[in-house]
Amino acid sequence: MGARNSIVLFFFMLFALSSASSRHKNKYKPCKHLVLYFHETVYNGTNAADATSAIVAAPQGANLTILAPQNYFGNIVIFNDPITLDNNIHSKPVGRAQGFYLYDTKDTITAWFGFSFILNSTDYQGSINFIGPNPVFEKTRDISVVGGSGDFFMHRGVATLRSDAFEGKYFFRLRVDIKFYECW
Repeated sequence: MGARNSIVLFFFMLFALSSASSRHKNKYKPCKHLVLYFHETVYNGTNAADATSAIVAAPQGANLTILAPQNYFGNIVIFNDPITLDNNIHSKPVGRAQGFYLYDTKDTITAWFGFSFILNSTDYQGSINFIGPNPVFEKTRDISVVGGSGDFFMHRGVATLRSDAFEGKYFFRLRVDIKFYECW
């Protein structure tokens, strides 16, 4: 009876391993793909009606309406930006980008992001969570998709950021190309 149980256990483990490896067969083919845009207007002391973000922390002695010298090092910005399906800020929003970024390098402009897309449209309901570095001067930057809720429950993948527009230090638009590699 002990040998019989061992054989059954062996076949059960073999089956479990084969089904686990088949799940990752299409590892590099996305199970879902979205392209969205978010539009940010940083508060500069005079644009309170239009601002969607604000500097909430700065190096000692710095102004909370002007980004710090030395590549903005030490500034922390929170945001609540509109998300659209195209690059027109006047398009109907499909959700909000909510989170923060902090400038973490003195020798170049690099930000570290932690944010969520909160989508509330006829096509998608739920959140997508992102985290990672954003070296601003790179043409494209990848950050991690670390989860979500609703239609994006437990999704994981990569989001490629591309600066779509810049207007001085106070407005930018990012194109976010999201590829989910784990969809539940």
